[in-house]
Amino acid sequence: MISRLLRRTHMYLALFLTPWVLMYTLSTIAMNHHGFFRELYGDGPPAFEKENELIWNGSFSDGASRGARARAILASAGLEGAFGIEKGEPGKLVILRQDPVHPRRMTYTQADGRLVIEKQIFRTNAFLEGMHRRRGFHHDYLADDGWAVTVDLFVAAMVFWGLSGLWMWWEMKATRKWGVVAALGGLALFAFFLVTL
Repeated sequence: MISRLLRRTHMYLALFLTPWVLMYTLSTIAMNHHGFFRELYGDGPPAFEKENELIWNGSFSDGASRGARARAILASAGLEGAFGIEKGEPGKLVILRQDPVHPRRMTYTQADGRLVIEKQIFRTNAFLEGMHRRRGFHHDYLADDGWAVTVDLFVAAMVFWGLSGLWMWWEMKATRKWGVVAALGGLALFAFFLVTL
């Protein structure tokens, strides 16, 4: 009964989390092969291209923080979501709106109300690395918290897959000998890298 439950949970978790497995696999390949992508795209992060320029007529409450101002601008542009604020010139507010496919940089100039919206050019490696590194519960948006919960679930599933794999291996007597060889080989290689790197 326990074995059947473990096998089914092992399988259904794998099916449910397949997109995350592929994303972490491909993004790790992208991070491990920076040289290839540097040759493909050139040095530096992906460039931004102007998407829109307008006069923002909104207003801020007295003493509004930079974060509150950024949220107001994002809301008026229909771009609510996770963001960061860049250190810019005095009188300018530079908002970096996180987005998996097209991150945006929004520059608001207080003196004339000008708002320049730029969209980052898509690059496969930047997209994959951004998804790989996206984490945490520090944003105020439900979708970001949902992603963080799924990352926690993925980590728990990895631990479960390892432990349930050990259980399934031990149950199949015919595989015990080669299983020990595989486990010891993996441990030896890992220890080698710990010592030599």
